[in-house]
Amino acid sequence: MESIAMSPKSSIRTLPLLAALLAAAGIAGAQTKTLYIGMNGGTMEKAYTQYVFPAFEKAYGAKVVVVPGTSSDILAKAQANKDRPQMHVMFLDDGVMVRAIGMGLCQKQKPSQSLSEIYPAARFKDDMASGVSLGMTGLAYNAKMFKEKGWAAPTSWMDLADPKYKGKVVFQSMSSSSFGLHGFLMFNRIQGGNDKNVEPGFKAWPTSIGPNVLEYIPSSAKLSEMVQTGEAAIFPLTPTAVAAMKSKGIPVEYAPPKEGAVVLMVGQCVIANNTEPELSQKLAEFLLSPLAQANVLQYGAQIPTNPKAPVVGDGVAQVADINKWMKTAVTIDWESINANRPAWNARWNKTIEK
Repeated sequence: MESIAMSPKSSIRTLPLLAALLAAAGIAGAQTKTLYIGMNGGTMEKAYTQYVFPAFEKAYGAKVVVVPGTSSDILAKAQANKDRPQMHVMFLDDGVMVRAIGMGLCQKQKPSQSLSEIYPAARFKDDMASGVSLGMTGLAYNAKMFKEKGWAAPTSWMDLADPKYKGKVVFQSMSSSSFGLHGFLMFNRIQGGNDKNVEPGFKAWPTSIGPNVLEYIPSSAKLSEMVQTGEAAIFPLTPTAVAAMKSKGIPVEYAPPKEGAVVLMVGQCVIANNTEPELSQKLAEFLLSPLAQANVLQYGAQIPTNPKAPVVGDGVAQVADINKWMKTAVTIDWESINANRPAWNARWNKTIEK
């Protein structure tokens, strides 16, 4: 969910794009209303606040304020204020979004042209939420270290268990990170388990990947520093996050595992019973529009779920790579996972991150 820099030569000109978005959105209202949207902070927040929200604000006479946090943070805030919501729209990773819908925190998204244009896989059941960006969790590695050591790029989830990476694997906590959960579930599948039975994964972890892990981290925030200090050699991550790190000069590369990466979609939902239901629906619709998604691709490296989003410059290669990797990407059973995850989290914290 981070950004990638693009050359001015290949960029879409912002002013004409804003004008087009304004024309599509209609005339601005006179009264200023504030919408609060929960989403990841950092580069994702920057891309939306600088290159997407201003056009919506001008079109509707509104102000959009980001409430930053991880998916778990945002869900907790929404749940705590379910009776009197303080947010209007929220972005959550797909598995967390399925939980939010089950908790009754989302309202059905209204039909619109933008909603009808997105990929069918990006429409959650009964249109209770919609995908705003498409991604996947695979492997990333420290390109500088790999070059110095003469190591070939990783090709399998089982490379995390290679003895040469002892003390150099960094793994996100399964109990707090979608990346960590994805990595563990793929390891579990390789050991003979499935999304309902994780016994093989828990049993094999302490004698395979476990000994190689330098640190279990709650999120990916520390990875940039750990790559630069030479602590981290290999870790689960998305192509988008890798692109963001590379744009900052950090020597990382993405490696698609032969067993498949795990589909990771960021969804949005309009929060049920919020104070501005109509305007919230308009924002959700706006965020799926081709030009809004084009700007988030260009400035935030978010892969569009609307295939009509114009793609330019480095985005052409990004989208092409994602489409290629999607052919072998794995989807997981979120209903089963969410039903069992509290027990898995407790076991992980007690036996793996002890």
